[in-house]
Order: sequence, then structure tokens, then C-alpha cells
Amino acid sequence: MKYYQLSNTQYHVSAIGMGCMRIANKSVQEVEELIDTALDCGINFFDHADIYGGGKSEEVFGEVLAKRPELRDKMIIQSKCGIVPGKRYDFSKDYIINAVNGTLDRLHTDHLDLLLLHRPDALCDYEEVADAFNTLNKEGKVCQFG
Repeated sequence: MKYYQLSNTQYHVSAIGMGCMRIANKSVQEVEELIDTALDCGINFFDHADIYGGGKSEEVFGEVLAKRPELRDKMIIQSKCGIVPGKRYDFSKDYIINAVNGTLDRLHTDHLDLLLLHRPDALCDYEEVADAFNTLNKEGKVCQFG
């Protein structure tokens, strides 16, 4: 597997990542097999979003991590937030922080390696977003942002 260093980070991510959008309807055993296969192939990058499967994709992935917490150290986990069904977008500080806390609970982990704004809104308050990012980083809940 080829790996790339993400600019200005300590992360070396696999050239191929595992997108987790469509795992909501899979069993814990099936997701565990997917994760094991990905890791065996050298894939260390796992992409999530709070809206994937209405949070269920993160939940089923998290059940694997709860069962086998040693896997977390082999992964770079990215999640996204900001899309709110029926509302469109919410990039307020409160929403971002609550979304990350929900993601951490569902994934059974204490931090995200990467957090992205999901389809950023050019009209959002960038100072509020920065404040949320700074808070999450200081709390050790998110290491890098985009």
C-alpha cells in the first residue's frame, strides 16, 4: 500500500481509504470483517460523517471498536459534520461541538484524527467555526481540521 503524509500533520494515510457511508445496514460482524480486511490490505484511513445512515454507520463501526479497542491505534479516523437534514447546514459552535461529541460516543473513541466541515457554507461565521475548532482541539477531541 502506498501512503501519503498529510501536509503539516504527523499522519501517514493510505492511498485508499474506506468510506463508511453505506455500512449502516451491516451487522457488527460484517463491519468487523470489513475493518479487518481493510487493515490487512494496509488501509488505515476511515471516513465517516454524522449523517451517514442517520448516525448508524458510526454506531456499528463503534461497536467494533468497543469490542476490539486495540484496532483504534491502527486507524486514522476522519468524520464530517454540518449537514442537518431538513435545515441544510449548521456551522455554529454549539452544533459542531455537539456533533463531535455525538460522533465520539457513537464511535466509542475519545478523539477524531480529522474533522471536516461537510460541504462548507460560504456564508457561515468563520470566527465561530474557528472557536469551535480551537475548543475541540484544546479538549483533545479533534487533532486536525479542514
